[in-house]
Amino acid sequence: MIRAKINGISLRVPEGATILEAAEKVQIKIPVLCKHPDLPPTAACGICIVKLKGMNKMLRACCTPIEEGMEIITHDPEIVEVRRSVIELILSKHPNECLSCGRNRNCELQKLAGDFGINEQSFPQYLADIPADNSTKSLVLEPRKCISCGRCVHVCQQMQNVWALSFLERGFDTRISPAGDIQLADSPCVKCGQCSAHCPTGAIFEYDETGKVWELLQDENKYCIVQIAPAVRVAVGEWFGFKSGANTTRKLYAALRRMGFRAVFDTNFGADLTIVEEAHEFVHRFTKEPTKLPLITSCCPAWVDFMEKFYPDMVDHFSSCKSPHQMVGALSKTYYAQKQRLDPSKIVVVSIMPCTAKKHEISRDREMFASGHQDVDISLTTRELARMIKQAGIDFPNLPEEDADHMLGEYSGAGTIFGMTGGVMEAALRTAYDYVTGGKLKNVDFENVRGLQGVKEGTIPVGSHEVKVAVAHGLSNVEYVLNKVREAKKNDRVPPYHFIEVMACPGGCVGGGGQPYGVTDAVRNQRGDGLYEDDREHKIRYSHENPFVKKLYKEFLGEPRSEKVHHLLHTTYRPMPEYKR
Repeated sequence: MIRAKINGISLRVPEGATILEAAEKVQIKIPVLCKHPDLPPTAACGICIVKLKGMNKMLRACCTPIEEGMEIITHDPEIVEVRRSVIELILSKHPNECLSCGRNRNCELQKLAGDFGINEQSFPQYLADIPADNSTKSLVLEPRKCISCGRCVHVCQQMQNVWALSFLERGFDTRISPAGDIQLADSPCVKCGQCSAHCPTGAIFEYDETGKVWELLQDENKYCIVQIAPAVRVAVGEWFGFKSGANTTRKLYAALRRMGFRAVFDTNFGADLTIVEEAHEFVHRFTKEPTKLPLITSCCPAWVDFMEKFYPDMVDHFSSCKSPHQMVGALSKTYYAQKQRLDPSKIVVVSIMPCTAKKHEISRDREMFASGHQDVDISLTTRELARMIKQAGIDFPNLPEEDADHMLGEYSGAGTIFGMTGGVMEAALRTAYDYVTGGKLKNVDFENVRGLQGVKEGTIPVGSHEVKVAVAHGLSNVEYVLNKVREAKKNDRVPPYHFIEVMACPGGCVGGGGQPYGVTDAVRNQRGDGLYEDDREHKIRYSHENPFVKKLYKEFLGEPRSEKVHHLLHTTYRPMPEYKR
């Protein structure tokens, strides 16, 4: 432990702690702009400068380890003036477009300018003439608003190992761009949105489609249906003063009806349906076609994009099940349309997702038009939904609670944990155990696949069998698992796993690229806790015991893995070997 003083306050911190971390221990807030808890320090912005007592030299608190006996000054008139000047210099090459920016009132640069009382331009303004890039229709890149903090580049290159973003030019002309200065859609980008989730300004933002949804809600000839993903319910409340992880499911149902949606469904129903199909798929491979193992499961379109680009040799191992919201979309325009005697061409399905990649997924394959129409018409992020609720003048915290429409809205506890890393695996194992043994688990909680460890490996007893599993989240961690499988195949060895779950975003969907800003591991855990609590409170905790799923198979789909099921609920993949590593 290191002994030191900060602003005269004595403290002890572990060796290796930075000055910034030490200050937090004694409730001293040093301003930062480039530093994020998920990322190592880059010292790019210079706002976190501090002084040592008796010395004029200024140190950057985010990257300087605290040493024995240090006496640190974090705030004095000189330090405050230097910080103000740094912020003013950043603002000199940042457009004054706050009112029209999607990050208005939720921008870290804007907040710092307010904290330091900056209300006039102190330096001549220099703005680069660089157009916005909205080529992906999932994310919008606005280099003019970039402050060169480096967060997005580090996330893309190190955390996700995608390398779609990099710095171009030098000095005053430094800017973010896909390598080679190409459009984002032509880069290796997988649309995960982690760059936008970590950007402190509006330089990277989700492709906003709220205006399009408002138009459709006002069209009397359209029948608008909405569904909400598992992770949305434990995150959207953060925009309205709720704690991270607060479950706002039934308030969301009420808000969406007030906004004008004619039917309110739940993607958790689709998660239950996915598990029934996926568990059958796994059991079939495990018992009859072991050479086709491991089975890789995920509801993540960013991972699908990543797999097709960098791991096309894994296509045969990937579950053919569509993501849950695509299943609900297809059934909305077939099963629900038939039951309600609706013209499917007039049905509009809107998905509320924690994800920016879902915007790309809904139009990516012909299988996503299995109903004869585009199964999901629009995908909004949690952030877009929060803005719409505010625009509608809905007092969300005081809203009475309501239920979903039962036909495609009821879900089991297993369906809701899809939103957390390990949740898909856990839900699938609950049902697979039943299918393999014909009996129920005494304890349905698989604790060894939970938590934020980047890679979780283990062996799960399923009756007389042992199932070797791996769970990975964050694409760099996913690569570690897949490389082990690839190496085994290359050397004609038995793969080290039977069942693998992967998620592109750290923490899974609770940490998705479209979730409320300010995500950290603490926030991811709180959101996950909210989902596990929802699971525990459900009487039914197995996907295959959802009575409305059973009814759906009996009335419409027939048996799991049937031809009709494959047409509506399964998909295919397209390897893109030009990206192969």
